[in-house]
Amino acid sequence: MKRWSGQIFPLVLLTALAALSFWLERAADLPESRHDGKLRHDPDSIVENFTVRRMNAQGQLQYRLNSPYMEHYADDDSSLIRQPQLVHYRPGLPDMSLTGQQALVTERGKKVYLTGNVVASRAAWNERPPLLARMPDLTVLPDDGTAFTQSPVEINEGPSWLRGIGMHLDNNTSTFILQSRVTGLMYPTRPQP
Repeated sequence: MKRWSGQIFPLVLLTALAALSFWLERAADLPESRHDGKLRHDPDSIVENFTVRRMNAQGQLQYRLNSPYMEHYADDDSSLIRQPQLVHYRPGLPDMSLTGQQALVTERGKKVYLTGNVVASRAAWNERPPLLARMPDLTVLPDDGTAFTQSPVEINEGPSWLRGIGMHLDNNTSTFILQSRVTGLMYPTRPQP
């Protein structure tokens, strides 16, 4: 009777060598580590006292962003802005101004995360008193003219006030939608006949 152990050993040895060759090929193909600083989160540029203006498709000013200081980071193409002021313009209607202690701008300016005593304000117009809204943070989509937060919000418009948790702001339609725990006191904005 033949012994199979003498024939199995060369097969096991060949299989082990094939696995080792496969592993060595994969290990040799590892990407080289970069030494250009792209993987570090260090600012690649710093700008002081700047203004950015964005025009709409008709060539009208859509919004303006002012700040005394900005750092841009190349690894994720984000910008950290101190004391930002974002003003959104609408033809024939009052401007909406958003301020905060700092902002993180991502996605090539498509998202702005305002933090630290965020204030949204609008001047009086069309027999409506000035509007002032306060919240700890706000995510702004400047190209869309919208913003939202999940944090507590307080809105004052003349003697009227509203408080709630979570808000969606649509500057195109001049609306605020509070999401939960809403309380407030509303006074008529126009004199009664």
